[in-house]
Amino acid sequence: MAKQSSEHLYDLIKSLNPSEKRYFRLLSQQQHESQSKYMQLFDYLDQKENSSDLDKITFIKASQISNMKAHLTQKILQALRQYESGKNSEIHIREMIDYVQLLYNRGLLKQAFDILKKAYKKVAKTGNLELKLELLKWEKSLLNQSVGSQYSQAVQRVISEVEDANSKINLINQFTNLAVKLNAIYVKTGYIRNDQHFKEIQALFYQGLPEHEETKLSIHEKLSLYRLYVNYYYFLEDMDLGYHYALSWLHLYDLHPDLKNSQMNDYLSAINQVMIAEYKLFRYQSFLKSRQRLHELNEEMQKSVNENIRNRLIKYVYVHEFNRIFMLGKFNLGVKLLKRLSPDLEAFIQRSDEHSRIILFYKIACLYFGDSQYHKALEWLNRVQQDEKTDLREDIHSFARILSLIAHYELGNMEVIDYYIRSTYRFLLKKGELHLFQKYIMRFLRKLAGEFREEELIPEFKKLLKNLEPLQDIRYEKRSFIYFDIIAWLESKIMGKSVQERIQETAREKMR
Repeated sequence: MAKQSSEHLYDLIKSLNPSEKRYFRLLSQQQHESQSKYMQLFDYLDQKENSSDLDKITFIKASQISNMKAHLTQKILQALRQYESGKNSEIHIREMIDYVQLLYNRGLLKQAFDILKKAYKKVAKTGNLELKLELLKWEKSLLNQSVGSQYSQAVQRVISEVEDANSKINLINQFTNLAVKLNAIYVKTGYIRNDQHFKEIQALFYQGLPEHEETKLSIHEKLSLYRLYVNYYYFLEDMDLGYHYALSWLHLYDLHPDLKNSQMNDYLSAINQVMIAEYKLFRYQSFLKSRQRLHELNEEMQKSVNENIRNRLIKYVYVHEFNRIFMLGKFNLGVKLLKRLSPDLEAFIQRSDEHSRIILFYKIACLYFGDSQYHKALEWLNRVQQDEKTDLREDIHSFARILSLIAHYELGNMEVIDYYIRSTYRFLLKKGELHLFQKYIMRFLRKLAGEFREEELIPEFKKLLKNLEPLQDIRYEKRSFIYFDIIAWLESKIMGKSVQERIQETAREKMR
């Protein structure tokens, strides 16, 4: 039994909720297959807690296993398609297109036309241009088989609609292709590093941006355009302009609420991007309003959406709860929330993509650091550093190493500081992340790793603070303060406060 295909089938079965499993079993009973081998295989896999012993099946011959798995997978997907058809308009429209083809093949053209008209009404509500093109293709075929008095006018209308749909699809594809290119670079490097990097991204954007008149664009073209602008301006760390386009993106859904259900993934992304900007810009009151929208959507949709959207909703609810805690500087609340989530945390991490995992590891480390739990912070920072894909979010990998150095200092691990500084220096040099910010901190920590009396520490903290403060006004240096509030940490040392106390004080000053 091929291990990978077994795991894929196991994962598919485990993704089914109780209602979907009941539906699948009911269909099998109706087809008199409830006692069949493939249903025995379904029940066997459903009862297993993990996929480690799926090669121990004895009730099916080894020669039949491969075909049985394929058959069961097909049966489950067919059942899911039927189950989702009443809930998902696009699945239902594709089903209707299949019916049009079946009727057309039998020469039942009037019946095919009737279904086509109903499908047109449904596709108009979803705005899916690819499905509309498919319907137009079948309308052309039907018109060719049923020439009548209105034939010429109908053909001209169809041709005009095909050209319009193709034009819109082409523009949307250019917007989305450019967004994907930008995202691929961002996922590797993180934010803009220097002037050369900025010019490269700017050139890529403006060379790839197609000509358009925003006021003449359709809703779906605008959605793609605003999404692209958000990606671009966030990449450049121009959060104000990014926020403007994120609000424009979300506002389109408020103007056209019927689109929310059919475009739920995109609607969720719009809410998420608005909240990211509100978090970064310290717009706390606006953030709370967006948070309420997200929580209401989560409560409303948990039982009616698919597993993918359900997981995204849960992810955004918790990520933005952590962001709220970061804004307030109440890291102790974040640690309490983590403890409450701990039974499900690892499963959630495994379900997340690699990019999300790296960000989550770093955020959790920062929560523990802010609560002065440096051992726990190091555990999560080590998970970032031990990740094999150091070419994914190189900026986070770099700052995880800087924060790790500071955590070792806080724990008094002076004997390892020098070794880790050399290791970090090599890594930053290799990744092109060695800026003044990092140089000042490593020089400071190396100095402190030597023999220092307690009364000599405060002047050293003040010197580093004096060196770092001007960097907040230098474009490519100030981004370093996004990852960790080093200024608040230094001020806490100078003032004799906890880092949490000092961050709470500065948070109140930043709130808008």
